Amino acid sequence: MAERNSEYSSYKDFTTLEAWKKARTLKLFFYNEVIPVMPNEERYNLGTQVRRASVSVTANISEGYGRYYHQESIHFYRISRGSMYELKDHLTTCLDLNLINKELFDRGTFLIEDAKKTLNGYIKFLQNNKGPVTD
Repeated sequence: MAERNSEYSSYKDFTTLEAWKKARTLKLFFYNEVIPVMPNEERYNLGTQVRRASVSVTANISEGYGRYYHQESIHFYRISRGSMYELKDHLTTCLDLNLINKELFDRGTFLIEDAKKTLNGYIKFLQNNKGPVTD
């Protein structure tokens, strides 16, 4: 997990966070594997909700990373985590409506849980390191 330190580096930003990388993989899974198999009418209904939630996961991690205080950052990371739960519900809906098969559901569930676990670890790390961000 990437940590922030007092030395600024243009090569080190939110994209270096393991939590963001896993969230990006999750977002791409929904964009490239779940939405394309939806019937047209669902792509514009449920698909829109899936797109918004998956983009929210990475966007809130990046926004949180840019905040000055860890507590402020944590707020955005928790919003990201909420979007992961929303994606899990959308994935369940897709399975319930036979829009996806069990294999795709299981892969998506794994990606969600893996990303959530990593983000929870980063939140816990920041909670133990209160104060201003130094990069």
